Parts: sequence; structure tokens; C-alpha cells
Amino acid sequence: MMALRKLFSLFNVVAAALLVGAVLALQAVQRTPPTPTPPRPELTERQALKVKVYFTDTQVQRLRPETRTIQVAQQGPRALAQAAVDVWARGPYDKSFLGVVPAGSVPPKIYLRGQHFYVDLPEAYGALRYGTSGERMLLCTLTRTLLEDRGQDVTFLLNGQRVETLGHLDLREPFTRQDCTDL
Repeated sequence: MMALRKLFSLFNVVAAALLVGAVLALQAVQRTPPTPTPPRPELTERQALKVKVYFTDTQVQRLRPETRTIQVAQQGPRALAQAAVDVWARGPYDKSFLGVVPAGSVPPKIYLRGQHFYVDLPEAYGALRYGTSGERMLLCTLTRTLLEDRGQDVTFLLNGQRVETLGHLDLREPFTRQDCTDL
């Protein structure tokens, strides 16, 4: 009986439990993990939508609309606005119109909060040196493109920051449709 008590002493029981735990842990670590099943690719259906994109005439005096077909995977207002501005940055198809940014320019990023658009112009747009009429045409073509179907106004940012001016134009207040009706 005394030998049995020494065999099942607290130390021996704890040591045996640790040994069994170590063996189980070793087996668990050495087991090869199951091969994960790859996710099934889901094809997002793209829809063709028509949008009106504004450019300028060759004298930079009047806005000229061009209806373009864009392909979008999402039909949310922000996605549509971003797709329209991407087309705007590529320039017009009609050779009697002028694009207001140099070919290959990075399109601005579009954000939407309720009925208010925010256009984050890339830093290069601040160095275009267009003069007052060119700068106004740049902002008005974007404003009219974005506010064609929805929205109340457009606030312009430059490189993610609120700025007071873009060249000669005041950007402290948002642009509305009425700001560009005379073009």
C-alpha cells in the first residue's frame, strides 16, 4: 500500500499529466493543417450607363456636354460620380471640344456626404496656371458633370486639404449649378 501511495504522489500525478499534455501538444503541432478551400470567384456584373460629361469649346468660353457610356459594377451615387469624373479626366471624344486637364492626368477623388459632393483635386491641378477663365472652366466642368443628375453642391479640396483658392478662384464656398449657368 505504501508503494502505491508513493507511485500516486502529487508530484508523480502532476508530472504524468504534464507529460501527457506535452505529447498531445506535440501531436497537434506536427499535424498538417487542413487545406483551405479557395473562395469561389464571384463575377460582378458590370452595367453600361449613360452619363453627361462636360468639357469646354476650343475658345474656353462655353461648356459642351458629351454623353458617354460608362461601365460600373456598383450603382451607388458615389461610384457613378467617380466613374463620370474618370471619363472627364480622359478628355472628350469630339475633337471640337477641349479637355480641361492635360491628357493622362490623374482624376480627382470623389466623396459624397448626403447631397454634397467633395472633390479632392490632385496636387498637380494647383500648378496648372490656367488663369481665371481656365480655372473657372475646370471647376465648372466638374461641377456640372457631378450635379447633372443629383447633388446640391460641390466642395473642392486640393491634395486632401481645404484651401481658400485655386489660382485666382475662391474655394471657401461650395460651387452650385447656378455658379456655372452663364457658361
